[in-house]
Amino acid sequence: MNPTGLDLPPLTAAFVFGLLGGAHCIGMCGGIMSALTFAVPPSMRSPARLGGLLLGYNLGRIASYMLAGALVAGLGTLIGGTHPGLRLALQVLAALMLILMALYLANWWRGLTRVEALGRRLWRHIEPLGRRLMPVVRIPQAVALGAVWGWLPCGLVYSMLAWSLAGGDPARGAALMGAFGLGTLPALLVTGVAARQMTALIRHPATRTLAAVLIIAFALWQLWGLWPQFLPGSEMPHAHGHHHA
Repeated sequence: MNPTGLDLPPLTAAFVFGLLGGAHCIGMCGGIMSALTFAVPPSMRSPARLGGLLLGYNLGRIASYMLAGALVAGLGTLIGGTHPGLRLALQVLAALMLILMALYLANWWRGLTRVEALGRRLWRHIEPLGRRLMPVVRIPQAVALGAVWGWLPCGLVYSMLAWSLAGGDPARGAALMGAFGLGTLPALLVTGVAARQMTALIRHPATRTLAAVLIIAFALWQLWGLWPQFLPGSEMPHAHGHHHA
């Protein structure tokens, strides 16, 4: 079994993880999207234009996620290719990062904020590029700004990138990050009363607990699938091969 293969369950799981992380996304990117909206001159704030700008922003953001997923998956392929055991270690790391993601979403442990700190050095160099694109009045500008802000330090994104790292190849990494990004879309596209209702639902302790339990269960399923490879006499997976159930 290869839990990180491109069969439907992992892509569906990645989408659901993005959906469940919606409240966190609103907290991280909601202010950016509000600033994007209010920076548009009042005479140009038609619903169609604003909708196009918000969609363009999010498409740019998801494109950056997919690029990052492809890059880290390519790195994972190189690392795993040096020794089969390293690929197994990456898959274990990916499952453990999902568990940390679950604890983070449920507010049971905030250790992922330390992981976010690692990305802030890079972000200091990227963030000025976004400022140069403001104010955004055209969709290409919105896409470019979204592509910049897609590199904003985020523990949830880093957890998914760890999963992509063990995914096997750049196409898998990009697909997983794309599915995750699409899952974050609903929370960031809705506005007004609907946004407040969705945020309240996602932030409800019961919702967060359910989300954490589902993600932890999925991570444990991954680890269970890897367990036979630790047993004496088992064959290590081929560095570039993929085992299916």
